[in-house]
Amino acid sequence: MSGLVLKLSPKERVLINGAVIENGDRRSRLSIVSPNANILRLRDAIHPEEANTPVRRLCYALQLVLSGDSDPDHAQMQILNRLEELSQILTDIDSRRQLSDATDAILEHRFYLGLKHLRTLLPREKRLLAARVS
Repeated sequence: MSGLVLKLSPKERVLINGAVIENGDRRSRLSIVSPNANILRLRDAIHPEEANTPVRRLCYALQLVLSGDSDPDHAQMQILNRLEELSQILTDIDSRRQLSDATDAILEHRFYLGLKHLRTLLPREKRLLAARVS
């Protein structure tokens, strides 16, 4: 059996296909076997006021798709355009790989996987912005 395995902490919340699910008092594991399920850990969610950098705005756009607040077909082109813009700025090999993997995932409508790849760029973006301010 393949699919996504979520390891949840006590009382952790996760959004699955628009439904908020809260774990009980113990750690647990959920196996998501349905393909193309939209999943978002609420502890990882970026709030609208925190979407203030290019990568964070892109992650937020993907979250809106995963939460059902944005139409996937409509959002796909906008997300792909933003990915292309980021690829002009983040030119190191690792960033390019993550952007390429995210692009492939978005083209396949695998928005969770795209978000997962983009989240790896958040620390790099933070360092670059901090160095720019210094």
